[in-house]
Amino acid sequence: MHYLLILLVKGVAIGICGLAILALIISLLHGRVSERLRTHRKSLLITIAVALSVLFISGQAMNREPSLDFFLETSGPGQGVQLPLVNAVEFLWKVDQFRHIDDIAADPAAIPKRTENTDIMYFLETEEVINEVAPGVFVNSWTYNGQIPAPMLRAKIGDTVTITIRNKETSLHTHNIDLHAVNGPGGGATVTNVAPGEEKTFTFKALNPGLYVYHCAAMGLPGVHMAHGQYGLILIEPAEGMPPVDKEFYVMQGEIYTTGQQGDTGLRPFSTQKYLLGDPTYVVFNGRVGGLNGKMNASVGDRVRIYVGNGGVNLVSSFHVIGEIFDTVYPEGGWPTQSHIQSTVVPAGGAAMVEFTLDEPGKYLFVDHALARVDKGAWGTLEVTGEWNNTIYNPQPSAPKEDAAKGYSMSH
Repeated sequence: MHYLLILLVKGVAIGICGLAILALIISLLHGRVSERLRTHRKSLLITIAVALSVLFISGQAMNREPSLDFFLETSGPGQGVQLPLVNAVEFLWKVDQFRHIDDIAADPAAIPKRTENTDIMYFLETEEVINEVAPGVFVNSWTYNGQIPAPMLRAKIGDTVTITIRNKETSLHTHNIDLHAVNGPGGGATVTNVAPGEEKTFTFKALNPGLYVYHCAAMGLPGVHMAHGQYGLILIEPAEGMPPVDKEFYVMQGEIYTTGQQGDTGLRPFSTQKYLLGDPTYVVFNGRVGGLNGKMNASVGDRVRIYVGNGGVNLVSSFHVIGEIFDTVYPEGGWPTQSHIQSTVVPAGGAAMVEFTLDEPGKYLFVDHALARVDKGAWGTLEVTGEWNNTIYNPQPSAPKEDAAKGYSMSH
């Protein structure tokens, strides 16, 4: 609501400043009115100075004010105006009522366990929140269950999966769910459109094994819903299950489009122009800069599997772990597998699974190897403990193994 007050103050200041300038101009002319105004010329100058000061201060405050593209039209399936002005005004009015989340990043170690049940049920709640995506940088994210990415789902081929989706009353937009693992129109989206406060349920049969993206595909600009954070992964295992590993992690790359420049602080509005140009302000893992850090731990000798997804909506990811080679890759989340891969391509709206065994302790950097994106936030660390093995990696005396294990380097 205070954003509307800023707009009001700014409007009043512009009005007063305009009237004072007009009066000052009239005072310079001949005539009775101008003669009277000449005696107040000093007051008029003070009024103009005060109004300009108020405009400057409110202009600085507006750096924190959301300003949406109200009348954007699309040439996609949902043609017409896509961001109603009423939604923008309501957002400004209710912005202080949205739940604030300190850490939006989903726990990469939160992997659902496989179950022998053939009927699987999941409940997802869509919620629009305010959260920090970089130090001092806040955005309005649209989420499933208040996290990015959404919870990872898991079933096996032949299972019947029931999805219940509820849209929280505080939301301003209609949401739904499109699962790429579903065979049927819209992947579930056509039967799960839920307005704020509504709830819907549908079921589907898991027919194809693989790792699949799911996301909101509400009509109009479904990419905007994904760019606000509404994406996740669902694993459909083959009947025999996945090979055992010691550690599993859940990582999704996403794009954040804000007005202004990278590092501009405050509450940053969504930039539709950057979205359409495919030029994100930030590229991140698990919803925010540093979203993986301090959350992934393993030991030397562990076999690790990473479920990697790309929430898109524009960029193709070149997923790479500095200091490791993927000895098994499930390209694009399916079979057959490939071996000894340095980086794997994860398309927008796609996924992959990678596996490797850890040989040395230290910090291992996850990156999108389109390296400019690292500077936009696409990096995270896996911390590995254990004994050093000189037969695999042998630092010379000038670079002792203790130093090698302390951190990571972009030189590789």
